Amino acid sequence: MLLIYNARLVDKNTDKKGAVLISGKKIVSVLAPADAKEYIEKNKFFIFSLTGELLKKQITSTAKNASVLFVYDAKGLTLMPSFVDMHSHFRDPGFTQKEDIGSGCKAAAAGGYGTVVCMPNTSPVISSEEQAELNDKKAEELNIVQLIQSVSITKNFDGKDVSHISKLNEKKVPLISEDGHEVESASVMLSGMKEAAKKKIIVSCHCEDPTLAVSAKPFRKEALELLAKSNTKDSKKKAAELLSKANTLLELAEDTATFRNIRLAEDAHCHLHLCHVSTASCIEAVRLAKKNGDNLTCEITPHHLALDGTKAPNIFNIVNPPLRSEKDRLSLLEALKDGTADVIATDHAPHTVEDKASGSPGFTGLETSFAVCNTELVCKKIITIKKLSALLSSNPAEILGLKNRGLIKENYAADLVLVDSNAKWKVDSGKFFSKGKYSPFNGKTLTGKVKATIFNGKFIFAE
Repeated sequence: MLLIYNARLVDKNTDKKGAVLISGKKIVSVLAPADAKEYIEKNKFFIFSLTGELLKKQITSTAKNASVLFVYDAKGLTLMPSFVDMHSHFRDPGFTQKEDIGSGCKAAAAGGYGTVVCMPNTSPVISSEEQAELNDKKAEELNIVQLIQSVSITKNFDGKDVSHISKLNEKKVPLISEDGHEVESASVMLSGMKEAAKKKIIVSCHCEDPTLAVSAKPFRKEALELLAKSNTKDSKKKAAELLSKANTLLELAEDTATFRNIRLAEDAHCHLHLCHVSTASCIEAVRLAKKNGDNLTCEITPHHLALDGTKAPNIFNIVNPPLRSEKDRLSLLEALKDGTADVIATDHAPHTVEDKASGSPGFTGLETSFAVCNTELVCKKIITIKKLSALLSSNPAEILGLKNRGLIKENYAADLVLVDSNAKWKVDSGKFFSKGKYSPFNGKTLTGKVKATIFNGKFIFAE
C-alpha cells in the first residue's frame, strides 16, 4: 500500500489539506491530516519512507508484501488527478523519427498526464480498431500512461469512405478524427457523423476549410523562403506581412468549417468535439450552439490561450490553427471562465529540427502544458486551480466516458500528479523526454512544476 500525506488535495470539487491511501491501482481512502498521522502511527512497524533510492526502486517494482506500507511525504505540495489529454500526436507508426509510443508516453508522464488520446494521422493512417489496438497495447506494456488511439473519420483519409465506423467498438475507440486536415465533402462528413451517432462515438473535428487552407500555403511558403535567405529587419517585416495574410485566410477557414460542422452535427445528432478552437467567432458559435442544446464540446490549447500571434516573435511560430490576435486570445480566456470551453488539450505535435525549419506546423506541448496553464490562468486569477483541474482532468475524463478517473475520490484510479504550483522554472526544451524539441515557450520562465506522477498506484516519474 502507498500513503501520500502532508499534501494539498485539489480536484474539480476539492481544495484542502489531506492524504491519499492507495491499494493496488485504486484510491481506497482520502484522509484528513489528523487521520493520516494516526494511520502512520498505527502502522509504523511496517512503514518504508519513499525517498531517494527507495523511491526509485518503487518506480520500477511493486512491493511483494501487501502488508508493507510505503509512505511519501508530499511536504505541502499539491496532489491532483493526473491530466487527460484529448489531443496528441505520437507519430507512430510511420513518423517515429518525430515521436514514438515510448517517447510520447514518457513525455506525457513527465507532464503529469495519465491518459492521452492520440490522433490517427500516421503512416499508414489508423482506420481500424485492429490498428488502434496495436498502439494501445504498446502503451499498455510500458505501463506509464493509458493511451487511447483514435481512428480516422474516412478510411485512410480518402475523404469518401466511412463504412469502417460501423465496425468500431465505442468502448475501445470512443473518438474518431480526421485531425491534420478536414473532411472536405459535407455529404461525407454528415454520413460519418450519422454512423458515429449510432455507435455513440465522438466526432472530433479539425475545423479548417481545405480550399482556404490551400490558398494560405503560398504565403507561408514565401515567408519561410524569405526568412531562410535573409534575417534582416526588412526581411522579417515582409515575412510577417506574408504570414499575416496566410493567417487571415486560415481564420476564415476555421470559422467556415466550424459553422458547417456544428450544423451537420445538429442534423446527425452526434457528439461533436471541436479541436483547438482559436477564434472569437468560433467561440461565439459554440456558445450559441450550447444554448440551443447541441451535444457539443470543445478544447483550447495552452499555446492559443497564452500567446498573441500577430507580432514577432510569435507570428513566426508556425502552427495550425495559427496563433491568433489578442482579441481572440481574450475570448478563449472568457470561454474557459464561463464554461463555453470544456477542455484544455495540448495538440502535442512533435517534429524534427529539420521539419520545423522547413515550416512543419505544430509544437511539443505535453511537458509544458500544466506550467503554461498555471502561469496564465491561475497565477493571473483568471480561474482557480480547481477549475484548472476540471479542464485538464475531470472534464475530458467525463467526455471520453472514463469511469473512476479525474477526481481524488475513493475507488477512483490511483492516477495522480504532484505539482509545486509556486515553483518558477526556465523551460529548456533540449531536456524534454519528447523527441520533439521545438517549443514556443523555450527559454521562458513559467510558474508551476510537475514533481511526480503516479500511474496505477505506482510512481512513474519523480523529479
